[in-house]
Amino acid sequence: MPGSASLPRRSKVLFSLVLAAIVALIAFGPLREATWIECAFSSTLILAFIVLLVLLTRRWMFALALPTLVFGGLLIASIMKFHYLTTPLMAPDLVYFVNRDLLDVALHYPPILIAVITAAIAIPTLLVLAWRWDRPRFLAGLSQKRRRLARIVGTLTTLVVLALALWPRGPFASVFEKGMWQAMNDKSYLTDFVTSFYQTQVVIPAFAHDEESGLDWTQTAADNPPACATPACKPDAARAKDGQEHPDIVAVLEESTFDPAMIKACTRADVCKRKMFVSDGRTRAHGPLTVHVWGGGTWTSEFSLMTGLNHLSFGDAGLYAPYNLAPRVNFTLPRMLHEAGYRAIAIYPMSGDFINARNAYKNYGFDAFYDGKDYGLSWESSDNDLFQVFNQIYDKEKQVYAKQPLFVMMLTLRQHGPHMTPLKTLSAPYDKPLFPGKFTPKSLDEWMNLNFGNYLQRLEGSDIAMAELEKKLLDADRPVLLFHFGDHQPSFDGAMRALDKNLPAADGDANFITYYVLKTNYKPAKQYGEREMDLSFAPSLILDVAGVKKDTFFQANALMRERCGGFYLNCSKSEILDSYQNYVFYQLGALHE
Repeated sequence: MPGSASLPRRSKVLFSLVLAAIVALIAFGPLREATWIECAFSSTLILAFIVLLVLLTRRWMFALALPTLVFGGLLIASIMKFHYLTTPLMAPDLVYFVNRDLLDVALHYPPILIAVITAAIAIPTLLVLAWRWDRPRFLAGLSQKRRRLARIVGTLTTLVVLALALWPRGPFASVFEKGMWQAMNDKSYLTDFVTSFYQTQVVIPAFAHDEESGLDWTQTAADNPPACATPACKPDAARAKDGQEHPDIVAVLEESTFDPAMIKACTRADVCKRKMFVSDGRTRAHGPLTVHVWGGGTWTSEFSLMTGLNHLSFGDAGLYAPYNLAPRVNFTLPRMLHEAGYRAIAIYPMSGDFINARNAYKNYGFDAFYDGKDYGLSWESSDNDLFQVFNQIYDKEKQVYAKQPLFVMMLTLRQHGPHMTPLKTLSAPYDKPLFPGKFTPKSLDEWMNLNFGNYLQRLEGSDIAMAELEKKLLDADRPVLLFHFGDHQPSFDGAMRALDKNLPAADGDANFITYYVLKTNYKPAKQYGEREMDLSFAPSLILDVAGVKKDTFFQANALMRERCGGFYLNCSKSEILDSYQNYVFYQLGALHE
């Protein structure tokens, strides 16, 4: 730094620390990004901002400190968010997630809380010190007129460099072209945060002009029954005493849940086989479920169940469905059921403000939203805790709305990560590694034994609680449909991807497979048995088994389910997918402005 010899000792020390920090930032940020072009992109941004600040302030120390703290803070925040929540920091997070819910998340992850508090104190303190302990020294040897001219020219040149770097069609165009999903997994933290500002616009699938299938997306009357009032729809016990025409429908989203039998190493029947995944005499449909996120993003699974759509259809912005898609959907399962006389209620295990849940559920068409905090539910609440709250609410609702069928949507939370409770604190047999050993197909390493052991221990509680819920609902004297499913696989800090899985290649990406089970206490007109299904088709399946007459959108949804064998965006018959998307988006208007 020019003239540094005349600086006070404290300024020299601070400058040395700032210089070391900028070197560390480059080493752990740009130089570790996935590709050389991303490295060049993020390095250009950092260096250009430093030059710009030098020209504007003439303070070297401050010009180095501010970009280091800003880009370094983004880097640390993104690394921590990816480590604990499986997704890096993206631009929309600043709009949607920086609120009091951030504190709630941080309270469950002490390192995040410590980082937030440290940043809140250290960043402004360091910036104040860097400004006060520095002096305007840049271009000090020039006359005032020449210095002003040099600063103006230099500033304009730097702004041009920044504009070109940030132009999606400029010299770094390739870094703007990868999708949000790749950006969420390749760990190019700085590049992906910056480019995500350009990936927040909701789009719909382009109209397929060469689509010539001529398919009819309207069902016949026989495939779209008006009601479930036939003898075939009687509950096993007896016809509902209150004369209720349609069955109650209860949907349970099981957080981060999959059938452990799909893991090759999970061969112990006492911990790997659970009744909640096994078909019985009341099971009408079950099988592998294709979901659209991995390790996180539960709200997108809620969106698919409510709308019959896949958030990936809407570009990178679809990840924020509760904010930008929920207000724009024209067809939803709750609205369809409401037309058939249902009352739709949601039981949420957290605050209704989390990820805009309360507003999203209102947009989906729910009549009532029960906030989990009002019932003492929290991150640590077990499935049994949630189902006890369900019992209270369900019984109360049935008293008040005796003849009106209910649709209840509820979410569990216990399987949410982290899965790192020390094994010795768990009950037997989970208090020790379940699959010890080295280099054998049936063994897991120490890290996976820890995480998988936690998962299986919590799953045992879920299995017991689900059995009790089935007993309450399916032994009742009114018709009831119960649908439960896993919203996505857990992350285990990324290790879940490395586990060998017992899934045929035809099922698609094994990382995006969970399970679904649909049971009733009556015999519907049609049983579907075991088959794979995309989560986007769950609403039409529920309507079919419930015997509820479907509108034009859900008729098409049911036909797409059959015509593509349960696959949706990964349907191998492109002409069918094109025809379907043309119909639902451009003829029916599934999404409005």
